Formats: sequence, C-alpha cells, structure tokens
Amino acid sequence: MKKLLLFFFVSLTGVIFLARLIHLQIFSDELKLKSELNAVKTVFDYPERGFIYDRNGKLMVANQTAYDVMVVPREVKEFDTLELCRLLQMDKKDLERQIEKAKNWSWRKPSVVIPQLTQLEYAPLQEKLRKFPGFYTQRRSLRKYLVDHSANVLGYIREVNQSIIDKDNSYEMGDLIGKSGIENQYEKELRGKKGVKRFLRDNFGRPIKSYENGMYDTIPQAGANLTITLDSRLQEYGQQLMQNKRGGIVAIEPKTGEILSLISAPFYDPSITMGRERSKNINALIRDSITRPTYDRGLQAEYSPGSPFKVINALIGLQEGVVDPDDRFYCAHGYNYGGRKKLGCHSHASPLAMERGIAESCNSYFAQVYRRIIESHENSHVGMDVWSNHVKSFGLGNFLGYDLPVGRKGLIPDSDYYNTYVYPSGNWYATTTISNSIGQGEVIATPIQLANMTAAIANRGYFYTPHIVKEIDGKATIDPKYRQKRQTTIDPKYFEPVIEGMNQVYKTGTAASVQIPGIEVCGKTGTAENFMKIDGKTTQLTDHSVFVAFAPKDDPQIAIAVFIENGYWGSRYAAKIASLMIEKHLKGEITRTDLEQWVLNHTLEHEYEKPYSGEPFQINGPPVPLEGPEVYINNDKSLIN
Repeated sequence: MKKLLLFFFVSLTGVIFLARLIHLQIFSDELKLKSELNAVKTVFDYPERGFIYDRNGKLMVANQTAYDVMVVPREVKEFDTLELCRLLQMDKKDLERQIEKAKNWSWRKPSVVIPQLTQLEYAPLQEKLRKFPGFYTQRRSLRKYLVDHSANVLGYIREVNQSIIDKDNSYEMGDLIGKSGIENQYEKELRGKKGVKRFLRDNFGRPIKSYENGMYDTIPQAGANLTITLDSRLQEYGQQLMQNKRGGIVAIEPKTGEILSLISAPFYDPSITMGRERSKNINALIRDSITRPTYDRGLQAEYSPGSPFKVINALIGLQEGVVDPDDRFYCAHGYNYGGRKKLGCHSHASPLAMERGIAESCNSYFAQVYRRIIESHENSHVGMDVWSNHVKSFGLGNFLGYDLPVGRKGLIPDSDYYNTYVYPSGNWYATTTISNSIGQGEVIATPIQLANMTAAIANRGYFYTPHIVKEIDGKATIDPKYRQKRQTTIDPKYFEPVIEGMNQVYKTGTAASVQIPGIEVCGKTGTAENFMKIDGKTTQLTDHSVFVAFAPKDDPQIAIAVFIENGYWGSRYAAKIASLMIEKHLKGEITRTDLEQWVLNHTLEHEYEKPYSGEPFQINGPPVPLEGPEVYINNDKSLIN
C-alpha cells in the first residue's frame, strides 16, 4: 500500500511538471518574452492629461506636444559630447551631471536628460540622435495654458521624485504629477493611464519593428476632462483689479456652494511653469519670500475679520434672546469698559438699533450685544462656549472641507482656549474678551471662510461646502457632501433684520459710495488695524481693507469676500473691488467706468515697500501660527468700521 501511494505521488508530481513545461513551451510566450527582453526596446506612450474647462465651457488648460531626451546608461557608447551639448543647448557639465544622476538611479532603466523640448528644439536633434547610442527621445503631452490667470487655483505639474515613486510604483522617473491646485487635488482623474509600445532592436540598439506585431502593446487612456466652477471671465477681471495689490478675493454661488472666483494677489502667469525654464521659474516663485506669489491668500492667509464679523454677533444675540432688533444702545465715540479702557468708535448718531448699528458699524452697539451674550449664562466660561459653538456653525474656526489641497483653520476661541493659553487662572470675563465683539481679539479667519459665512447669511441659515469641480467627463459625479445643506445654529427668522442692516450699509451706510444701479446689495465694510513688532518695537502699519457682500438681496447669486492688505479702510479698496466684481458677474459689463478706472489706476506698492520684517504682535494668547503676511491685531485697539 505504501509503495502504491509513493508511486501515485511521484507520478502526480511528474504530470504537474510536464503540464507546466508543455504550457510554457507550446501555449505560453512568457519565457520567450523574458528571453527576448534584451533585444526589445520598451517605450511608454504617455496619455493626454485631462482638459480643464470653466463653468461656461471655456477651455482654460489643454495640452501640447513636447519631447523628453532620455538615456539608458548601460547602452551609452563613446560619443561627441560637445555636439550633443550643442544640439541640446546645454552645458557640458550639466550633461555629465545628468548622466551621472541616471547611473545612480539605474543602469538599465531610462532617465530624463532634458525634458520638454518644443517642436522647434526637437527638429535639429531628430536627424542626428542615431549618432548617440543610449540616447533617445520620448514624446509626451504637456500642459498648454490658454489663460494667463488663476495660476494658484489651476496649479502646476512637475516631475516625480524618488519619494513619490516609493509611495506609488505606478510612477517612474521622468513621469509628471500635479503639485498644487486642481492639478494636485484631481491628479488621479486628470492623469490618465500610460500605454506601452515594444520594438525589436538591431545590433546597434536601434528599433527596427514592432515586437510580436504589437501583441504586448497597450493603448494609453486619456485623463478625464474637468469642468470647474470658476468663471474664467470673472477671474480675469478680478486679477486686473488686484494688480499692484496684495490680498484675496473669494466669490461663491450661495445656492450651490460653487466657487465662482478665487483670486490671490500677487499672482503669476501659469505658462511659466512649463517648458525648459520651468524649474528655474518655479524655484524663483517658491523662493520669493517677500511677495509670496505661490501662497494662496484666499485659502491660506489668516486675518482678523474685523467688522464683517459683527453681523455674526448680531445673529447670536437674536438667537440667544438677549437683544431685540429695536433695542437701542448709546455710543459716546466708543464703549467704556474695565475702568479706564475704551473701545473707540467713529462719530455717528446715537442711540442706535440693530439696523443702524450694522449700517453705521457701531463698535459700542456690538460690544454691548456681545456682553449680553456672554453674561446671559451662569458664568463667562459657559457663555463663551455657547457663543463659540454658534460662530463655528458658520464654518469658521475649522477647515471647510473644500476640494483644494491647501487651507488654514483660522481660530474661534472657546473657554478651553482662554484657560489654556491666555488666562490660566481662569479669571476672565466678557469685558476681558470684548474685542471679539468687533472681529478682533483672538478671532482669525481666511477669506474663503468669510465668503462662506456670507453665503450662509444670504441663504438665511445654511450653506453648502464650497467646491471647485462641477463635472468630470461631462458627468456631475461630485462628492455627495457638496450637495448636503449644512445648517447653522441660527433660526431663519432672525436673519431678516440683520440682512436689512447689511442692505442699509449699501444704501446709506459705510458703503453708500459704491452702489450698483439696479442691484440690491447687502454688505459689510471692515477696517482692521495692523500691528507688528519691528526691531523689538510694536509698530502700527497701514490698516487692512475688508468687505463682504451678497447680491441680489432677495435672490442671492453671489456671495463675496475681499481682503486687501494695507488697503486703508473698508470702503476705500475692498468695497469698490467687491462691487465691481458683483456687477461684472450679474450684468456682464461695468456701467461705473469711473470707479473701475480708479481701482485699475491706484496701486498699493508704496505700502508694501515699507519694512515689514519682524515679529508678529498679539497681546492676548500665544501667536496664532500664520503662513503668509503675519498680521496680528492689537486687542485694545479699535476698528473704525
């Protein structure tokens, strides 16, 4: 019996080996393919990266043909170095450095010697490349920018490095990847899939014919086309208005959360990120620590919001039942608190109810509303947490969750924050944090958060998460979270008196000088004082200009936030720019050409030439980490409007 079992297992093993041998030799080309690999040249066929269109179908980003010069170190023979350098228009040392780099990467795999030759640069090389064994060209599709704006939003592509390859083996040296903006966020969709072509080579290493009639070749799959929510025309116009200024503009469609415009200034032409000079250009942009053109101020810059934040305190006061729209408060050119301290205010009629309090941007009015909110609970700690939760329901103090790769949280303080960072003794009250009433103090927000806050007010209590992509390959396959309403903690009935006050800002208040004929606009100006430590001394710099608005009043189609660094006061720059953007979006043309010319012809470069280097300044709490212009507000200083 044992002999039979042994015979059975030996026979079974023999049959298995025989079957495998027959399969490999007769039915499979696997061994043949492996044996012929040394005689086969593999060339990747790169797909077209997906196109990018604006919301109206305007093509913003397409592709163009370019050629990478590649080298396989083990195949390199002695060659005329100077002639190749002349053809490639590169220095001999640079060529030698690239070849050495390729050897360090792999002797057998191809590496890029010089990327992205144009058709004109490729022509003289094409006929003579056969004289340089081991070198060949690889056709690829590169970006072609059909607009000269929106660089920070669109992003750019760069070659992958070893760390990217280690994380994702579908990339190889020389491949391109989105490094910022939409190109980065939607890399998977835009990238497509490489194809492969194999050629038999002669004894000189030259390809002579397709290997096995293309049996093992694959066809490249083009990347998906994206339709984004931006209005290219509005983007272009906004960038013109922001020339020689620094700051951010964010416009959102309240009914959908679609981002209509996202502008950061200073800016640059996206086309400089392509071509042979791209590395030099990109490195120069990144190293620019003064103007920081690659820093998206609309998404990343954190500022004290100033007076636009007052409308949030009005809404919270109504929700908490501590104020009525008809309640009037006195203002004696400011609000006295804490003994000798005073929250200053400009001259206006007194006393004021809510509508005029918003229209005139009265600091005293909102200081007293804020005190009532905090002091209506058993202690200031509970009151602060209630206030903080209301504010955060508008999307402030945290990441909004939009589909772009950069952003900052801002800051909305609560009792834990004050107990931990500002007053460890726990001995603080409403008057201690009174600057929060006017959007100063510890309150920090980004322009997109302010635009989203304004959209929530326009919608009377809810908003949709802002997003930048509208369609993928013609289908609205957008993440469901962008279609879900996010409710604030404020009942819809409390929005009307606040919205009426914002409407009066335009009709008779602090923005009355920038009215748009035929359009009912609701807005709020802001003037944020700007302090910084320079050479160890607290120095006051020129105020920032802030403005938020939505329009039309009863059928909101656009909500916008404009922040102009060192722009003096709210109505001087920010309100003018916002009103022009609103008119451009709703009417398609500008009727107030005198206002337009004023904005186009005025510059703030003289403000930015002042010495801004130094330590950020903040009285209460630890410095909030800011990237970009380090703007801190003195808690004991007042805003004008």
